[in-house]
Amino acid sequence: MKKIVAAALACGLAVTSSIAMAKDYKEVRLAVDVPYEPFEYKAPDGSLTGFEIDLGNAVCAEMKVKCEWVVQAWDGIIPGLLARKYDAIFSSMSINEDRKKKVLFSDPYYNTPSSWFGPNESKSMDVSSKDVLKGKSVGVQRGTIQDKYITKTFGSVVDVKRYTTADDLVIDLKGGRLDLVFLDYPVGESTIMKDDKFDSISDTIQLGDGVAVALRKRDKDLAAKFNAALAKVKANGTYDKIMKKYFSYNIKM
Repeated sequence: MKKIVAAALACGLAVTSSIAMAKDYKEVRLAVDVPYEPFEYKAPDGSLTGFEIDLGNAVCAEMKVKCEWVVQAWDGIIPGLLARKYDAIFSSMSINEDRKKKVLFSDPYYNTPSSWFGPNESKSMDVSSKDVLKGKSVGVQRGTIQDKYITKTFGSVVDVKRYTTADDLVIDLKGGRLDLVFLDYPVGESTIMKDDKFDSISDTIQLGDGVAVALRKRDKDLAAKFNAALAKVKANGTYDKIMKKYFSYNIKM
């Protein structure tokens, strides 16, 4: 009898504990690395704008929570999440195996290719050849899947220059301090290709398994809320409306 009572008590405690763990979110703090145009950047009045800002706000509205955006440099964005500075990362974070060890991902909500960018005279360059790239300075944003790809594939022959922000990378390319850069195609399209002296100089390359919201591993209830809200904004046309505002092509997953 004591064993039955003890088991019942243990069961009750487990249920109580589970209920206590489920958080009733009224506000969700979302980390974002700025600038990363057209996904997130500051408007002339200083307000945050961009595809992910608009999408994040729509998702929060669907979840019936208040969105609070927290600007965080990319190289500290996962440590900041784990240190509870914010509840989730909504900032073009690609899913990969290394990150899965540290964070919980929502369902992916977009996927875009990466590309090489450089001066127009570089268009004839074979950027798949280590011999051609040998000795070139190549800019990447630190800690991204582009950084990992260039380091692994060409790190033995090129001088990899890592930047905290995409803006700094673009400035150095245009200032002649870099030979080439490798980054998300939409970012290069929105920044580098606005200058007619520069262009995409390669076919696009698909890296990773798409972009998703990153959360602490224990926050499965919040991940479920994001998944439900993302599915809803995709189904009701809100996602497509936001996407067409920033892109002339389909990035939806």
